[in-house]
Amino acid sequence: MTDIHMIDAAAGRLSGHARRTPLLSSPFLDEIAGRPIFVKAECLQHTGSFKFRGAWNAISALRETGESKGIIAFSSGNHAQGVALASRLQGLPSVIVMPADAPAIKIENTRALGAEVVLYDRATEDRDEIGARLARERGLSLVKPFDMAEVIAGQGTSGLEIAEQAAEAGIDRAQVLVPCGGGGLTSGIALALEARAPGFRVHPVEPEGFDDVLRSQKAGERQRNARLSGSICDAIITPTPGDLTWPVIQRLCGDGFAVSEDEALRAMALANDRLKIVLEPGGAVALAAALFRPGEGPVIAVASGGNVDRAMMARALGQ
Repeated sequence: MTDIHMIDAAAGRLSGHARRTPLLSSPFLDEIAGRPIFVKAECLQHTGSFKFRGAWNAISALRETGESKGIIAFSSGNHAQGVALASRLQGLPSVIVMPADAPAIKIENTRALGAEVVLYDRATEDRDEIGARLARERGLSLVKPFDMAEVIAGQGTSGLEIAEQAAEAGIDRAQVLVPCGGGGLTSGIALALEARAPGFRVHPVEPEGFDDVLRSQKAGERQRNARLSGSICDAIITPTPGDLTWPVIQRLCGDGFAVSEDEALRAMALANDRLKIVLEPGGAVALAAALFRPGEGPVIAVASGGNVDRAMMARALGQ
């Protein structure tokens, strides 16, 4: 299981390779929310999302064993790009299994970063099975999008930065809202903050209709989404919380939130107008919850990704 020692080791591997993303604020956003809002801009990480952290750490760990001939991953786009870049920079070939309905910009960017892309039907095919089969056939090492200890540890380095930056800003207690799909970022940040900022409480945020983590919290056991497509928040749509991430979320996280697509789009527009950053819908759900759900005291919203195509951004700016 991932722990703070693994997260610290990941921070060492990422030093000089990942960006220390800023913690942003705006009095205009504070006024909307009625409390201080801080935004951890992971959309400014390499490849436009936090995923580079976990990919670099996992691939670095595999290279340390000397056993990897290449990397395979399955992703709707952000993990794909993180793995493609981390693999290329470390001299390894990569194959990425992507849903055919992923935004075109994510597919194009993944190919441009040097990866071979294999498309599949999200509704009728099992990406885990496809990835496992190709790994066996080609002798590739599978880097999972969230349910892998070294990936969770890499994502947890964002939590280390939040703890440091919040301390610099004089914040010792806060809600930390995190966009949540399978839970790699959520659980990694929760583990980091448990050790380094125990006054902080992580809350997962999901799109309405795809809130398997929120329903799992209420039920006390993992629940599944009835469908896996049909949301503009494609980056955080997964079947169910992970085997490794769910116990961490269950132990450390507060109640989750679900936000509408319109709220995510409004948050994208406000991030553009007030923070001058670009977010994708899935990457904006935590900011949406911070802005449009009541709460007390400071709130830190993780802006997890900014890989959005022009049509979707135009839709958000038209809100």
